[in-house]
Amino acid sequence: MIKILSLIGYLFLSPIIGALLDGVDRKVTARMQGRKGPSLLQPFYDLIKLFSKQMIAVNSVQLLLNLSYLAFLSIAGGIVFFGSDILMSLFILSTADMFLILAASSDSSPFSNMGASREMLQMMSYEPMTLLIAVGFYLTTGSFRVDEIIACPTSAFWLMPGLFVGYILIMAVKLRKSPFDLSTSHHAHQEMVKGITTEMSGTTLAVMEIGEYYEKILLLSIVAIFFLNASIVSWPIAVLLCFIVYFIEILIDNVCARLNWRKVLDLCWLITLLGGGINILILMSIR
Repeated sequence: MIKILSLIGYLFLSPIIGALLDGVDRKVTARMQGRKGPSLLQPFYDLIKLFSKQMIAVNSVQLLLNLSYLAFLSIAGGIVFFGSDILMSLFILSTADMFLILAASSDSSPFSNMGASREMLQMMSYEPMTLLIAVGFYLTTGSFRVDEIIACPTSAFWLMPGLFVGYILIMAVKLRKSPFDLSTSHHAHQEMVKGITTEMSGTTLAVMEIGEYYEKILLLSIVAIFFLNASIVSWPIAVLLCFIVYFIEILIDNVCARLNWRKVLDLCWLITLLGGGINILILMSIR
């Protein structure tokens, strides 16, 4: 029953919590830049406005691909919140990103196609670390199942610090925060208009935004898995650390200039080899 309630909570509350976190992101970013910033509820107003616009699709398949992006993100998060296989969830998460790339490349806009190419490059940069994180959980706890990982007597973090640092890096990439906002940006400093979302508008763009909210909650839930254990005390600690990590991502976004794709690949693979690879070798040696 707890698993079913967790799954239902993820499916219905993720867009709401994700939109609120987006509002916090905008507010904190504005304060860091010396501005007042919009209301915390501005993401909800944006969604209402997008859904109220006339449906003008660049092509007939883009909305379907964005809906597939949203559906696969729902499935990936549902697997985690139901306590099932985290490796399968990460594979489905990658599949969802592929549908977003297909949606961006389904029209003839050069900006959208360039954004799709950059999104693919970013996937090449973070996918190795994603796989190592799943392997790290298995070597630490002996299982890929989320319910068994969080039922261990100690948190996985204590044996996976290098992988956790790497995860913070790839989380910034997946959230498209500076310096990794190559394919698109939520701020007005993208040199190719809006990249993958250039030709998205109305309902199509709203669906993509909701998908991002699902993805944000899924990524933060994996942060919590690093710290959860059999003790009930670990739950509030994990929630607090999720907020701290999210603040770190906002801080990185506001103090770093955008990198080019070569430096993104070099940095991500370097962290993967040093942080992830060494951590995996240590885990294998102590098993």
